Amino acid sequence: MNKLREMRLKKKIASKDMADKLGISVAFYSQIENKNRRLTYDMAVNIANIFKCKPDYIFYEEYKKEFENRGCNEMK
Repeated sequence: MNKLREMRLKKKIASKDMADKLGISVAFYSQIENKNRRLTYDMAVNIANIFKCKPDYIFYEEYKKEFENRGCNEMK
């Protein structure tokens, strides 16, 4: 389970509520959580604002792992 989903569940926010706050469909939001859709920077900022934190707090570690899995070492 990724950090975004963990945070959402911890705060007891439904996927529909997240989608409504972001102005997107529930299907679109679900694709974000399931890593089937890449985030724009603006969307990452909007999501982070809901949780009152910075986008890096939510997304950086997973992005870093993905980057390293592609054989890139610049982010270490």
